[in-house]
Amino acid sequence: MKIKDIMTREVCLVEPDQTICDAAKRMADLDIGLLPVGENDRLVGMISDRDIALRAIAAGKGAETKIRDVMTRDVRYCYEDHDVEDVAQNMAEQQLRRLPVLDRGKRLVGIVSLADLAMDRDAGLSGATLRGVSQPGGHHCQSARAA
Repeated sequence: MKIKDIMTREVCLVEPDQTICDAAKRMADLDIGLLPVGENDRLVGMISDRDIALRAIAAGKGAETKIRDVMTRDVRYCYEDHDVEDVAQNMAEQQLRRLPVLDRGKRLVGIVSLADLAMDRDAGLSGATLRGVSQPGGHHCQSARAA
């Protein structure tokens, strides 16, 4: 099975020059914790509720802080034609709960999450992915980062 078969297609983008307040309001409206950041028809970052809390608020930055100042720029992604099993293994290894999904023209076409894996795959695959993602520390651990 391919990622395009299980991904969430409805994706809301924010722009890097919007404020973290704009991002937080959008997250609240959509009941989500992560937004892709797009500029000039390209994915340039991701902003999460955790980015806002740790990189902005904990660092004393205000609500008018630009998304570009706190977003994650090192975006991991997968392609819509990748196999689900390969992407799940990669998510576990990289400790990522969600990945943007691009087409081969590098345009954002969706997001795949642990929930997508759990809904459409066997429990073993989603469980193994969750165990990998849930390990303490890792590349995306923010507790050791300087703001």
